[in-house]
Amino acid sequence: MESKLPTVGLTIFSKISLMASQHQAINLAQGFPNFPIDEKLQHLITELSRQNHHQYAPMQGNVLLREAIADTIWDTNKIKVCPEENILITAGATQGIFTSIQALVRPGEEVIILDPCYDCYDVPILLIGAKPVHVSLNKQFKPDWDKIKSAVSAKTTMLIINSPHNPSGVMWDKEEMLILLELMEQYPNLLLLSDEVYEFITFEKTHISARFNELLRERAIIISSFGKTFHITGWKVGYLTAPKRVLDEIKKVHQYLVFSVNSLAQAVLAAYLPQSNPERLGEFYKRKRDAFRNALEGSKFNLLPCEGTYFQLASFASISEQSDVQFCEELIKNHGVAAIPISVFYADKKDDKLIRFCFAKDSLTLQQASLKLCTI
Repeated sequence: MESKLPTVGLTIFSKISLMASQHQAINLAQGFPNFPIDEKLQHLITELSRQNHHQYAPMQGNVLLREAIADTIWDTNKIKVCPEENILITAGATQGIFTSIQALVRPGEEVIILDPCYDCYDVPILLIGAKPVHVSLNKQFKPDWDKIKSAVSAKTTMLIINSPHNPSGVMWDKEEMLILLELMEQYPNLLLLSDEVYEFITFEKTHISARFNELLRERAIIISSFGKTFHITGWKVGYLTAPKRVLDEIKKVHQYLVFSVNSLAQAVLAAYLPQSNPERLGEFYKRKRDAFRNALEGSKFNLLPCEGTYFQLASFASISEQSDVQFCEELIKNHGVAAIPISVFYADKKDDKLIRFCFAKDSLTLQQASLKLCTI
């Protein structure tokens, strides 16, 4: 049997995490927190599990949860979103991305992806028989508009953007969003898929959502993640917002892909979201970012700026001439710390001697990892 995805194998995240487990290394590679969830959330799980929340939820999602999301978007963006027409609860952000691409992109069309990028974008494009067109960001991990504009053609259906950006932690400024708006105006059939799963994990800068402009809202699918916001990555619950005509198409695929999302998790989040304050998440992670960066001041790693997400890029160019993949393997085997090589986020495997650490860990884990890294 000929594979539909001949170039796709085990992800680097799985490989590195397996190596970390085998060598009992501290895992700063995979992006998951290792600290407890909010006690209020834990209490709601116990309380609501005793109630009747164990059968299928509505296909589009728990009504109360969608209303709570609309309220949160109003509170944080001052944008009105209709719970019935514009919101879909998904089995994690990845499913939202996969479903959107499957529903909106046709065979033979093209989707522009900005590298370095998370690895879940390519596969749904390839499975639909479309073509991913990779365009590299500049050295500061900002959009290279000349390259992007050159990549847009009559076949281009969608542009995928990600801010705050994984893996770099860089955020788009208002200037970039306004240039994006000009591009969307120039190509009226172009759709925007905006991956905003780290929207609440920001530091000195304010996140600018693709919702900021009415034209963008009419052409944008915006992806969000409760897993990232509330440290519950294992729940695999996210949501997307889109204009009604677009969401109607996405729902056609969603209903046959997962039909509905975990009913208990949705009920818990519907009760928890109104009493939470996602905007305080940045303060929480800023303390972790600063502690991790301060702890590595005496190391030979050169730390790049981190404006958002819970990832810190570091250059090892002054330490080794190895490839970033080789360096990460040695880091696990010889130094007991796991990180992710950045070349795997590029279609052309560009290697700038950069690795990614995840600082969504408890203080002891970050302290122990930093001590090991400072000995290199």
